[in-house]
Amino acid sequence: MILPIDPSMVLGSEAAIGGIAPLQQAAPAVSGAEGATNFGGALSKAIGGLEATQTEAAKGAADLAAGTATSPEAVVMGVEKAKLAMQMASTLRTKGVEALSDILHTQI
Repeated sequence: MILPIDPSMVLGSEAAIGGIAPLQQAAPAVSGAEGATNFGGALSKAIGGLEATQTEAAKGAADLAAGTATSPEAVVMGVEKAKLAMQMASTLRTKGVEALSDILHTQI
């Protein structure tokens, strides 16, 4: 029969377990676009950020076309950032639709 190993015999006082600190109260949940604690709020905030990115890229492209842009590199970076944000949003939407489709087709 194998006896259980007592950690204090092997490691001495180094294996002692200290006390547990008391839990702190969590902050109350904030609803709406400001806190975005629920899924709808987070989604609204993300879509708002995507819209702002797209608007900024469109303004930069218009400034570049008009010849008033101070930094063409910044405009190109903004347009690429907007492009990547839109691709990511599209991919997330596709994955969400696929997941919902899988859930709805699951037989119980």
